[in-house]
Amino acid sequence: MSGRSYFKFVNTLKHLKLDYDSVLPEEITSSDKRLILTTVRESEKIPSNLILFDDEFDYDPTIIRGKIVEKLESGIHYGSLVIGIDPGSRIGLSVFYYEKEIESSIYTSVDDLISHIVKILVGLNAKRKVVKVGNGNMKIARQITNLLNLRFCSHFELEFVDERKTSLRVRNYNKRGERDKISARYITQREGYRHLVLPLSRIG
Repeated sequence: MSGRSYFKFVNTLKHLKLDYDSVLPEEITSSDKRLILTTVRESEKIPSNLILFDDEFDYDPTIIRGKIVEKLESGIHYGSLVIGIDPGSRIGLSVFYYEKEIESSIYTSVDDLISHIVKILVGLNAKRKVVKVGNGNMKIARQITNLLNLRFCSHFELEFVDERKTSLRVRNYNKRGERDKISARYITQREGYRHLVLPLSRIG
C-alpha cells in the first residue's frame, strides 16, 4: 500500500525485465507460492515466508536479482556464486548464483569491473564464492585478480580457466560484445587450477 515502496519495486522489476502481479496484502493466502515484495510493516498481514522487503531493493540490480533467485531456489540448488571473466580489450562478465545466470555484461574498464564484482561478492551471502578468469590474456587476468584481492577483504576461490575450447565455441559469433559475454558464460562452466585467495589483511 506504500506508494514509495511500490514505485521502487515496479521500477526495479521493469529494469530487470521481470513480470509481476499487483495484489493487496489481504488477497494473499498461505497457499500462494509466489515471491512477495512488500514492506516490513505490511508483512505482518501476509501468511508467507517467500518475502523480500523494500529496503533490499536499494542494492545494485544484479544483487537484487540474486536475492530473488536465492529466495526461489534455496533448498533446490546449492548456494554457490560463480563469476566468470573473459579478459581482453572488452571484458566479458557472467555471474551465476544458485546455478542461475543473474548477469551477462561487458566492461571496458578493469577498475569499473572490480568495483562491480566487489559489490556482488559483498552483497550476496553465498556459501561458496568462486571467481573464474580466462587465461587468454594473462596480463589483464593478473591485473584483475590482484586488484580484486586488494579491494575484497574476505577469502574467495580463484581459478584460471583454459580459454582455448571456449574460444572455439564462439569464434563464429561476431556480434560486438556478445562473443565476450558468451565466452565469460562458458568460463563459469569450466574447471581450472584452483587457488584459495586470502585477504591481504590476514596474510600481511
